[in-house]
Amino acid sequence: MMGPSAGDHPGDREEARRKGRRRSKTIARKQMLRERKYLEVDSELLELANQIRPRVRRDCQNAERPCLFVSCKHHLYLDVNPVTGSIKLNFPDREVWELHETCALDLAERGGMTLEEVGEILNLTRERIRQVEATGLQKLLELGGGDELKDLIG
Repeated sequence: MMGPSAGDHPGDREEARRKGRRRSKTIARKQMLRERKYLEVDSELLELANQIRPRVRRDCQNAERPCLFVSCKHHLYLDVNPVTGSIKLNFPDREVWELHETCALDLAERGGMTLEEVGEILNLTRERIRQVEATGLQKLLELGGGDELKDLIG
């Protein structure tokens, strides 16, 4: 069972409010399907997007930022739940081109960051980032992490 999510604690909500951030917003799959019938997609535009979309990291590594390909699994603008198909907008009050950072791979290449920096980029509190980090390290340990990983955990 997972711990409390960011924003469940009143102090977390207050901290986000003070910093002027809005909490992420989830859109259910059924809602998307209902709204989809009202949207018309230009097939030529869709074909063009598929032609220029990067296929591998090498294709987008030096591309213009912010990246507008929000369907990439490394894009920070939205997350798709693989079980329910729902979409979580991480930045409901911003458009993708307003983000300073859009690619998780760019951040990973940059190297170490503080919990506060990661929280600011992902629109989460530093406490939630700490919880996610601890959970990830624990899962790596369970998968057979070495002594170096054990030292990180505790």
